[in-house]
This record gives sequence, C-alpha cells and structure tokens, in this order.
Amino acid sequence: MALQNIGAANSDDAFYRYKMPRMITKIEGRGNGIKTNVVNMVDIAKALARPASYTTKYFGCELGAQSKFDEKTGTSHVNGAHDTAKLAGLLENFIKKYVQCYGCGNPETDILITKNQMIQLKCAACGFMSDVDMRDKLTTFIIKNPPEVKKGSKDKKAMRRAEKERMKEGEAADEELKKLKKEVKKKGPSSSKDGTTKSTSLKKKASGSDEDRVSPAHSQIDEKEEAHDEDDDDVQWQTDTSLYAARQRIQEQLSAVTADMVMLSTNEPEKKEKEATKASDNSENGNSMHYRTLVGEVKSNLKKGVTAKELLSNLAALPASAQEKMSALYEALFEGIEKGFGKEAIKKKNYLAAAVAEEEALQLLLLRAIEEFSCKSTSNALKEVGLVLKALYDADVLDEDHIVQWYQQGLKGDNKDSMIWKNVRPFIDWLQTAESESEEE
Repeated sequence: MALQNIGAANSDDAFYRYKMPRMITKIEGRGNGIKTNVVNMVDIAKALARPASYTTKYFGCELGAQSKFDEKTGTSHVNGAHDTAKLAGLLENFIKKYVQCYGCGNPETDILITKNQMIQLKCAACGFMSDVDMRDKLTTFIIKNPPEVKKGSKDKKAMRRAEKERMKEGEAADEELKKLKKEVKKKGPSSSKDGTTKSTSLKKKASGSDEDRVSPAHSQIDEKEEAHDEDDDDVQWQTDTSLYAARQRIQEQLSAVTADMVMLSTNEPEKKEKEATKASDNSENGNSMHYRTLVGEVKSNLKKGVTAKELLSNLAALPASAQEKMSALYEALFEGIEKGFGKEAIKKKNYLAAAVAEEEALQLLLLRAIEEFSCKSTSNALKEVGLVLKALYDADVLDEDHIVQWYQQGLKGDNKDSMIWKNVRPFIDWLQTAESESEEE
C-alpha cells in the first residue's frame, strides 16, 4: 500500500514518521444514483486517529452532498462523481482543522469537548490546546458523536521512539565522518607512513561499512586528538567561559579528552577575573559591554544578513560570558515577536544549531537562555515555550537528555514555582512516556 506523509507541508520530508495511505476512490452506479466510494477510508482514518465517520461526513458537508459511512461493512460513500484529487484536497483541509496541532503541527492530537460544547485539540507533544472553529459544519456532528476515549497509543509511541533512535545512530556516524574531514582539511593533506595522504585515507574510511563509521579506528582518534591539540589557540567563544562554568560543564557533559581541551582556555582564571573586574570599572572607556548593547550588536549583524557562522565569529570577539552571548543571541532572534514562537524557531533554527554545534553541553546554555527570555517576556513566549522546545527537538537542535536535565534542575532551583515548568511539563511527559514505553517493549 502506497503511503504518504500526513500534512501537505511535510510532503517532501523523507524522514517524517507520521504517514497515511494514499486515497483510493471508485465511482459506482449511474444516473441519479451515482456515488463515489472511498475504498480505503478506514485505513486513512486509522492513520489519522479519527473516526472514519468524521472524514466521510466532512466530505459531504464540503461538497453539499449526502454522505454515509457504514460501520458494519466499513464502506464510505459520497453522492455524486468526485475525482480522487478533489477528495484528497478536502482531506488535507480536514487534517489542518481537526488533526494537526495549531501550534507545532504535530498530528498526534486528541479531540476534547469542553463543558461549554466547544471542541479543542490537545497535542500530546507540546501540550498546546487548539481551539477549533465552531462555525464549521462538522463540529455539530462531532459534538453529537464524540470520539471514544482511548487510554493511550503505546505501539505508536514505541515505533516513533525506535525510529528516532535509528536516525540518531545514522546521524552520529555521519557527524563523526564530517568531523574527521574537517580536521584533515584544517591540518592539510600530510603524508602518512605508508605513503598515502590523510585525505586519501579518509576517503577509504568513508567507503567502509557502517560498523567502521560508527566505531572509528584508534588511528582516527589519534588524528583528532593531534588536530585539536594544535588548534587550541583558536578557541571559540562557546568554550571561553568562567572557571566555575567550565568546571560544571566538564563534570556534567564532557569526556576526559574534551575536558583537557576546555581547561586550556581557563588556565589563567585569576587573570581573566581581574580583567573582567577592571572592564566593569572602566565601562566609560569602552572596555566592557552592557547586555542590551550585546543584544543590539547581534541584531545589527542579523540585519546585515550575515550567516550563522559569521555571526558566531563576530560574537567570539565581544567581551561577555558564553551564557550572556547565548542569551543575547536568543533574545535578538525572538525579541518583538508576539506569537507563533514555535514556527519562528523553525525559521531560525540554523543560528541556534550553529550556536550549540561545537559541544553538546552548550545545549544547556541555550535552554537557560530560552528560560530567561520566556520568563521576562511580556508576550506569549512563556505560554508557547513548549512549542519552541518541540520545534528545536524535532530539528535536532536540542536532544532529550539535555531537555530533561534542564527541567529537573529547574524544579530543584530557586524558581521551581515558576510558570515555565508547568508549561513545559506536557512536553517532558511526552518525552518520558515514549522512553518508558520503548523500554517496556
């Protein structure tokens, strides 16, 4: 059976995990009794997690024709002759109105009917409550025929989890190969003992098996360590933090090898602390930069249309801590936005992805920047923080482990009663539920 991605916006995404069968129709009868039979309506409705009677009734409402779904035989009929493309277009409208989350676009939603006879869609991913337009004709039919309450979709979440793990393994292998190429390119093609260049050796490694790519040989690791040792002078701003931040990141996230590299950039903490103190005392001479000035500098770069790499390179030269730079970057990207933060995060994911690309520990800095901006913003940033996390999680900017770690640290912190943790909770529950159910399977 041919499958397609749920939602027209995801039609070109080869890795999109939510799929449904392609519609198959058949014209039956003739004259005044001609009808269109949607042959696989039951399979389509099952993939959308909606009753087949809803989709059939929606076709009838939109086409102004009588429609009927037979529960016993599973047949779906709409009076009149209608081509497949037309019905497929109507089905897409149904998905936008009654299936996809209005916030993050995820189709994993449940229909809820409030006490006031209003219809809402509750997203299992981001927790957003979407209000359905009650002027639509189908809403009356849904209220009279409410969906059955389901306890959960265990199999679906387990499949989603397994697919995500498989994709992570493939991306890790690709990232390892990419880093090796980058190091060899920086160092230049130098001859090895057997007379071949490193670039030639790298090509041979690239053409090897998947097992070789996932577990690089010991010589590859040595090459990476040697390249990093030679490039210690070219330290990016992300790792140039205070001594306390460096130690904390080393203890929580970094391996022993990477820890040694980071400590090289903090071998003179007393000198840097004195310079920072001196800079704060001489702000009139331009030796320090106020946070708002830092945000303005980032905005100025964004207006010039610089790339993510160029922007981060410019930030590296500014006198501020890694956390301040990350917070300034996030605020410059999202300041002035009133709503639609999840969609905006997708548009600007390249900048955020580049900011955390050097080390996984930098994800915690980005999460704290999101927390800080959401709590102090007067717009809907706090309300839609779950949508932002979901968007960045789907875009592989943030991973599950760091999100959960940040959440647990927040609950133990001084602002544990903050509204942000309540708004993030549905997304955390969604992540942990998928994790626990995958282990049970």
